[in-house]
Amino acid sequence: MDITGLSPVVQAFFNPGFYPHKCSAIDLLQTQMSYVFLTGDYAYKIKMPVNLGYLDYTTLEKREYFCNKELLLNRRLAPDVYLEVIPVVEREGVYALGGAGKIVEYVLKMKQLPGERMMNVLLEDNKVSPDMVVKVARKLANFHASAETGREISKYGNIDSIRINTEENFSQTKKYIGISITPEQYKSIEKYTNDFLERNEVLFGRRVDNGHIRDCHGDVHSAHICFTDDIAIYDCIEFNDRFRYCDVASEIAFLAMDMEYSGHYDLSAVLMRGYMEASQDNEINDLLNFYKCYRAYVRGKVWSFKMDVPHLSPVEREEARITAGKYFTLAGSYIDKGPVLVITAGLMGTGKSTLVNYIASLMGIRVISSDVTRKELAGILLTRHEFAEFDQGIYTPEFTRRTYQQMIDWARELLLQGQSVILDASFKEKEERARAIDLARETGARFLLVECVLDEELVKQRLEQRIREGSVSDGRWELLAEQKKKFDKITEIPGASHLIVDTAIPVEQLAKKVITAIKKADIYAP
Repeated sequence: MDITGLSPVVQAFFNPGFYPHKCSAIDLLQTQMSYVFLTGDYAYKIKMPVNLGYLDYTTLEKREYFCNKELLLNRRLAPDVYLEVIPVVEREGVYALGGAGKIVEYVLKMKQLPGERMMNVLLEDNKVSPDMVVKVARKLANFHASAETGREISKYGNIDSIRINTEENFSQTKKYIGISITPEQYKSIEKYTNDFLERNEVLFGRRVDNGHIRDCHGDVHSAHICFTDDIAIYDCIEFNDRFRYCDVASEIAFLAMDMEYSGHYDLSAVLMRGYMEASQDNEINDLLNFYKCYRAYVRGKVWSFKMDVPHLSPVEREEARITAGKYFTLAGSYIDKGPVLVITAGLMGTGKSTLVNYIASLMGIRVISSDVTRKELAGILLTRHEFAEFDQGIYTPEFTRRTYQQMIDWARELLLQGQSVILDASFKEKEERARAIDLARETGARFLLVECVLDEELVKQRLEQRIREGSVSDGRWELLAEQKKKFDKITEIPGASHLIVDTAIPVEQLAKKVITAIKKADIYAP
């Protein structure tokens, strides 16, 4: 790396002998406001002498102040990471860390965290488990419960302060309409935001009155979370208090949005469920999509700003434009599109119920099961098996039609109330699927069919295991061939509304794909 353009003080950090400990390699991470030197065991952060409007590090005194403030604030969530602020001194023309001499700079010393254990890296490799996410949720809930609040902090949660922030977003992004955000996206997100604020002034006021506006972290996203012996949540905002003072709902929504940006809707749902259980703040549900939309829009704005950075290469500028566009698209996805009707399809033993019940537990969607409905209509215990021949007993075509009709009737009630529904059944006949589509049209619900497929040998193993362990379903291996004959191939539903999944994949991984499809589901259009 060419360091000749850097100040002599910064250049000194490239010398291994500058440090009071051994370092085999020195790497530099540079942002628009700081230099971070990675030395192996420790990281050293120097603030640049810049004024970016929202931060001012232009004097040595200010940099000392903000170094100490960063140390103090970050010890709230990463006490073992943030170690000390050290003066950089000059002695006889030589720079040194601490000791006697003229103080020329201040540096924040931190424990260097392992890059491979950062949450964003682990998410990319699908190495973040629901249990890990729950631990993050609990840590944040405990932090928020003890974080400072008061009259000065709380005022940043009132409706006027929030409106100032949202209006600033829209005024600052007008120039990017047609570049990183479409005119339609801009108008729809602006309308959604203003309408939500107008409708929910009482809600925002209640959040202030109940003490939910706190001195938060301000920048909680997956790249600022590290899983080591403990969970370190680091790099909070110290340079501008108003960026930290916010509703705890906004902070947790930021992390949930960040996880969804990388496609982990399933883990985002785990995060929110874990946070609400730990905090007992169920009112967050009423604010979640609003704050996700707001946070995604801010990220789109920031990436749009990057297009204006001087000396950016055409490739880097295009990358910034594309990334900004993805965030604006994500922001638009949080606008309430109404309920969704999801139906399953597939042969017995292909894992339909396991999949949708797992998804329902994450998303809070009601599941209506054909197995349960059938036995309730027959007036028999759910645990009682009816091992009749194919199309006999409670499985005659007529009783099956009654079962599906009852499911449709129950789903209609929920959809008209604005609730999403999953119909868990084989939907083997085209006529049954058509009735579900008609229901979606009738209620104005979005529609998605999830078809489950599985290798027959695995189907046999699962059916045999299900009989041994007990299940509501009466499906058996010896009936599979007959069911296959009666299964109408799904050709009438277009790809946008038809998702095929191989359930040999672990349900935790499958859920990510299905939840993404549910979020993107739209009004059925053949």
